[in-house]
Amino acid sequence: MKKKNPKVSVVISAYNHEQYVGEAIQSILDQTFQDFEIVITDNGSTDNTFEEIKKIKDPRIRLYRFRDNQGACAAYNNCKERSKGKYILIFNSDDILLPNKIEVQTNFLDQNPEIGAVFTYVQLIDEDGNEYNKKHHYTDIFNQPNRTRYEWLNYLFFNGNCLCASTPMVRKKCFSVIGLNDLRLAQLPDLELWTRLLLNYDIHIIQEKLIKFRIRTENKNVSADTPESRVRSMYEFSQVLANFLTIKNVEEFGKIFPEEAKKHDDITNDELIPFYVARAALSVEHVFHQKFGLDTLFEMLKNKNIVKKLEKVCNFNYVSFIRLTGKHDIYNVNQILNQDEYIRMLEKKVGELEKPGGLIRSLINKHA
Repeated sequence: MKKKNPKVSVVISAYNHEQYVGEAIQSILDQTFQDFEIVITDNGSTDNTFEEIKKIKDPRIRLYRFRDNQGACAAYNNCKERSKGKYILIFNSDDILLPNKIEVQTNFLDQNPEIGAVFTYVQLIDEDGNEYNKKHHYTDIFNQPNRTRYEWLNYLFFNGNCLCASTPMVRKKCFSVIGLNDLRLAQLPDLELWTRLLLNYDIHIIQEKLIKFRIRTENKNVSADTPESRVRSMYEFSQVLANFLTIKNVEEFGKIFPEEAKKHDDITNDELIPFYVARAALSVEHVFHQKFGLDTLFEMLKNKNIVKKLEKVCNFNYVSFIRLTGKHDIYNVNQILNQDEYIRMLEKKVGELEKPGGLIRSLINKHA
C-alpha cells in the first residue's frame, strides 16, 4: 500500500545554528497538528549544526547537506523541490513555533481555498529565548493589517517588505505557477517572491503571534541592518521592481496603482504598462526606484513601434527621456560636486591661515 503523503511540509534552511536548531525542530515536533514532514537542508554549516540535527530521531525528518554554503535560496529551493506536502511551511532554524501554529494555518488554508499563503504575527525573543523588550526595527513592522493583493502590491512597491519570511504557509501548487526563490538574490529574496505570489494570489495575515522570532546580537540576522546589507538591498530592490513589469493589463495596473491611474487619462494600452510602471517608480524619491524607472524607459525606447505608440498615446519621446535623465540625479552627482566645492573652500581657508602672517602661523610663532 502506497504511503500517504503528509499534509504539511516544514522546510528549513539551516546554517551555523547549532545552539538553536534542536529547539527549533522540537517546537515542530510538539505541534498540536502532527500530519507533517520536516525537510531540512544544512547549507554548508561550519559548526555542529548538521550533527545536532542528526541527534533528533524522528522518521518524519529528511535531512540533506550542501558541502559548501550556496545561499539560503538554494537551500530552501532544495527543500521545496523535495517536499511532498499539500502546504509548505517556511521556517528559520533559529526560531521557535508556538504549539498551535501549524494547526491554525492549516485550518485557515483548508477553509479558504482562494488564499495562496497565510502569514502570522511574531513574538520577538533575544538570543537566550527571552522576550525582546528593546525597541527594534522588527518591533512593529510585521504587525500589518490585511489587504487585497492589489493593495499589498502597491504597499510593497512603494515601501518595501513587511512580511516575515519565517511565518508563511504556502500552497505547494503556488510554486508551480510562480517558481521558486531567485538564486541571484541574498538580501530581498522573500520580497521578490512575495511580489510574484501576489501578482497571482491573495494572501492573509493571522493577527496572532504564533512564532518566536529570534533577534541576534551583533547583527547576526541575515536581514540585519549592516552597511553591506544596505548596499545589497539598494541593488536588489531595483531588481525586485522588475516583477511589476509583468502586470497583465491596464485594469490590473489601475487596481495596483489607483493614484497613478487617476492622475493620467492615457493609461489605456496594455503594451505600454512598463511605461506606466516606470512613471510610478520615478515619482518615488529613492535611488533604486528612479534607476529602475529610467532603465525601464531606456529599454522600451529600443523598440521603434513602442516609441510611436508612446509618442501618440503619452506624448513621450526620446527628447522627453533625455530630459528625465538630467532631472533624476540617481548618482548624486550634484551632491558630490557640492561637497568637493565645500572641501576646496575649506582647504583654501586653511591655506590662507597657514600663510606667513596668518592666524595659524602667528600662533605657532607665538608659542615657539
